Amino acid sequence: MIILTSDGLSSDILLAAAKKYINGGKAALVVTADNEYKEKNYHVECLTRELQILGLTVEIFDFDVQEPKELDCYDIVEIIGGNPYYLLDSIRKNGFGDVLLDFAENKCLIGCSAGALVLTPTLALVNELTPEMNIVNLRDLSACRLTDICIMPHYSKFIKRYAGLEEKCLKFERESDCRLIRLDDGEAVVIESGKTNIIRK
Repeated sequence: MIILTSDGLSSDILLAAAKKYINGGKAALVVTADNEYKEKNYHVECLTRELQILGLTVEIFDFDVQEPKELDCYDIVEIIGGNPYYLLDSIRKNGFGDVLLDFAENKCLIGCSAGALVLTPTLALVNELTPEMNIVNLRDLSACRLTDICIMPHYSKFIKRYAGLEEKCLKFERESDCRLIRLDDGEAVVIESGKTNIIRK
């Protein structure tokens, strides 16, 4: 199962939906996307608390310094937001693609913002908005492709921040022949057993 979120399981409706699938266990909170602050990222505390509400024991995990096989002992992986280029580069360099695919197929994989974007087919739309974030000079913008769902997180915030955002979203949909799901904070897409459920506030 994959849960693509804008900012984690940050609303009551998302927590209620997650409880249908998650009942205790052990979670890895992956902090790799914040290449500067890592476990000191501002959102780590609230993301940890959300997972604990679901009865999960939470441990910090970093693709940059740990091995893919170390994820085997976890029931849930949640990937925090930050820099999607840096995160995708780390997944590729450190060989985490296969284990993330296994989580998507057999366990539960949650992505927050950049952590969700890397699970989708491409970072092309992100690159239209924030190419300056590509500090690793990533040339291949194809992402992990664990789902064919495409999302735009933080949509209501970003439409105020980026001029022409909706036009770029529509252009991306035409060129990619896909439906782009625009998510606000507190919303998510749940992909489970081939079914897609969009959870709105």
